[in-house]
Amino acid sequence: MSTVESQIEELIPALRRYARALTGNISVADDLVQDCLERSLSRLALWRRGSDLRAWLFTIMRNIRVNDLTRQRTRPDMTASDEDLDRQSAAPTQGDRMVVRDLASALEQLVPEQREVVLLVGLEGMSYAEVAEVTGVPLGTVMSRLKRGRDRLSHLMNGSEPAIRRVK
Repeated sequence: MSTVESQIEELIPALRRYARALTGNISVADDLVQDCLERSLSRLALWRRGSDLRAWLFTIMRNIRVNDLTRQRTRPDMTASDEDLDRQSAAPTQGDRMVVRDLASALEQLVPEQREVVLLVGLEGMSYAEVAEVTGVPLGTVMSRLKRGRDRLSHLMNGSEPAIRRVK
């Protein structure tokens, strides 16, 4: 196995998390990861050595998902079952499960563009520039989507109203 292939293998858990965020369904997410891996390995020669492999893979995955949604013309089902939430929860307490359930519910209520940016920055630890590269939007758009998404999450989780500024 080449060095790049082993790096790709190490990124599979992150790809699965991102796929789950994009699809909201474990089995569809696994199919998406498989499609992404198949496409990336068959087109490995197109990857520029020295560039961010993770961003390249996430871009491939996002493009596959967008193409699938365009073909299907359906909205992803972001409903998480209790069993899914229990499996994802690191702490087994009832209170922790409730927080995870509330967070999943709040994330479902974000517009897809905000949810994607919040998850890439917050869960995957990507920089704003990496998220801009993956999503294909300008850096300023990433920053505004993240700010609005975080404000909306705060409102949904804590009941606090996001600050509204008057623009002249």
